[in-house]
Amino acid sequence: MPPSPASSLLPAAPADARGFEGWERPRDFSGRFARTARGIGHHGVKLHRRWTLAVTALAAVALPAFAAPDRFVIADAVTPETPVSPMPFEQAGASFPGSAFYYLDSEVPPLRVGEGIHSDADDVVSGPGPIARAFRIDNSGVDRTRALQCLTAAIYYEAASEADAGQRAVAQVVLNRVAHPSYPKTVCGVVYQGSERPTGCQFSFTCDGALARHPQRLFWDRAEDVARAALAGYVYAPVGLATHYHTVQVSPYWAPSLNYLGTIGAHRFYALRGAAGSPATFRYAYLGGEPVAAPHRRDDSSSAAAAAAALDPLAVQRAFGLTETKASAAPAPQAAATATPVYSAEVTQRGGESLYRAQNLPASQGIKAEYANSGQWIANPQN
Repeated sequence: MPPSPASSLLPAAPADARGFEGWERPRDFSGRFARTARGIGHHGVKLHRRWTLAVTALAAVALPAFAAPDRFVIADAVTPETPVSPMPFEQAGASFPGSAFYYLDSEVPPLRVGEGIHSDADDVVSGPGPIARAFRIDNSGVDRTRALQCLTAAIYYEAASEADAGQRAVAQVVLNRVAHPSYPKTVCGVVYQGSERPTGCQFSFTCDGALARHPQRLFWDRAEDVARAALAGYVYAPVGLATHYHTVQVSPYWAPSLNYLGTIGAHRFYALRGAAGSPATFRYAYLGGEPVAAPHRRDDSSSAAAAAAALDPLAVQRAFGLTETKASAAPAPQAAATATPVYSAEVTQRGGESLYRAQNLPASQGIKAEYANSGQWIANPQN
């Protein structure tokens, strides 16, 4: 093939070592070599090592984030200043029916005696009264341990599910009885008084079998904190000098004869009337000598019955000189006589009152004999 015009202008290349004379190198010549396969040759090994190091570094950073995301913090992330902790009733083992209301703090301070506290039946509150003095047990050892155990039991079995106000009120009643001369001078003596009789106990849990239930640690510790504060001198003023209380579901016979102080939680609190409830009667001085913190042995003797009768609140008031006066029976109100209308002479001649009486109404059918005369008392209310 004859050379092209372009190639004819190029100078002839010298012969190479192999004797190729007149060989020319094309202008568009370029060497193309295939990439060395991965893992083969020096460059492939370097590339493989770099990828291995990159994957290892990524795993070292990512695995702790997946293992403990709450403790892994990225440099640019913002950590909450105040972590939100669950409420007690949202934690396992601390929830029970109504626990959300149990743990909520009351924004309204407890009312004092007479400050708007009244019963569901609109009972008359006796008004602000005297407040108890501080009761402190400075004795250490057995007396303090037993007193704390007995007062904690009274608070737990009487008001375990109530708010702090209800538990403090129960504790104050126990200490008010210790200070009153009609009751024992020890905390355990007051709590377990009358427990030797099935119907004579002053606190129902000491003789109704409630002590057979094993207390729950959470509520027992809470009641113990209230008892410890009361024995250290804390005074719960809203119950004043109350020595009696009962639940809102019952209505004991002695309730109208005592001064009603108010309702706190599930209990209604009362103070003795007359000299029995006077502040001068109470003596808040602890002498020690706590008995065993347990119910008494059963005793159905006549002396035990007489002791139980002396604890009746009406008997306690009589012992201090208060005589019960029965209200005289008021005469039954007489029915007002119905005035007979005055009719004109014409109407009187026609029959007068008989014209306006329903005498010709149709008789009803199917009325039972026992209901035939129902409503007759309206014509004669006194019968």
